[in-house]
Amino acid sequence: QVQLVESGGGSVQPGGSLRLSCKVSGRFLGVNAMGWYRQAPGKERELVAHISSGSTNYADSVKGRFTISRDNAKNTAYLQMNSLKVEDTAVYYCNAIIQTATWSGMNYWGKGTLVTVSS
Repeated sequence: QVQLVESGGGSVQPGGSLRLSCKVSGRFLGVNAMGWYRQAPGKERELVAHISSGSTNYADSVKGRFTISRDNAKNTAYLQMNSLKVEDTAVYYCNAIIQTATWSGMNYWGKGTLVTVSS
């Protein structure tokens, strides 16, 4: 069974920084792609950043402020968030496309970590 566990959320003032981590564990053959999504109260879940084969893409709202990276040896993805704004407040979810013995690409989600930006 594959699990994604996020960490690093918390409360920060506007202009501050946080670093989220997402570790993939369990039985799998490889991690094809990873991404971070977020869902603010009353809003739909949206893509924040995505990384695959070294290529990255970002939501326009976070470009220049957030950076996604991966440590393939640790099966871990990171989201460095700088210059945080109140509107970045949301539950952040990790997503991964996992290759297992049964499926070439299975979609998995973490349980989410809360980021609160407030003065």
